[in-house]
Amino acid sequence: MRFGSGLRLFVFPHAGGSQLMFTEWARLFPAGWRLLPQDYPGHGLLAGEPPIGDADTLVDWFLDRLSAELDDEGAPFACFGHSMGSLIAYELTRRLVDEGRRPPVWLGLSGCGAPRPDRPAGEPDEMSDAELRRRLIRLGGTPPRILDDPELWSVFAPVIRADISLVRNWRPPRDVTPLPVPLTVFHGEQDTTAPAGRLEQWAESTDRFLGVRRFEGGHFYFQDDPAALADGITADALTCLAARADNP
Repeated sequence: MRFGSGLRLFVFPHAGGSQLMFTEWARLFPAGWRLLPQDYPGHGLLAGEPPIGDADTLVDWFLDRLSAELDDEGAPFACFGHSMGSLIAYELTRRLVDEGRRPPVWLGLSGCGAPRPDRPAGEPDEMSDAELRRRLIRLGGTPPRILDDPELWSVFAPVIRADISLVRNWRPPRDVTPLPVPLTVFHGEQDTTAPAGRLEQWAESTDRFLGVRRFEGGHFYFQDDPAALADGITADALTCLAARADNP
């Protein structure tokens, strides 16, 4: 088998998001890759389940749910996350390393600044529905029909509030050893949610930082045309697979 032909790519979406954003992405990657976009409880195809508003609990849930594929030596895997999904992809990778399990060959983090262990706990979510809607409209990524339909909004609002709470209250452990996993950061040039300096600080979380890839656009810079992002993911993942093949 040609190296890279059997890669599994796990994709973790943003707060309030689901795998539905990534359903058309499979055609953008090399033949033989398995694109595995995920849903969180309460999201997408798992909309009937209660949302999880704690990062450690959510990572535990994924470690259990994905254990068969994460531990399957038959094919390497990589992880990519956007926004909140970056925190989940990073924490999942860190936990795999800490537990002595097989880590991903590459980690891609998008639209998210580096963790700050000393950041004070987030304030309780006291945004009104109107304020929350305005924030989501500014960021993009949420279908207008959800924001405009009272019935859909009544279902979606508690889920997005749980996600916001997860992001606000997540803290990485102090004195974490840099990951032995290559890491790339992706970012929209007009995205104000993650200041530039915080992007470069991800270098402290890995012993092989591949840098920041910047794109034109805001927080959802890839939404209209994900091809450039997919090319960046493919290039870095293949580079890491080649290095792994040379140094098994």
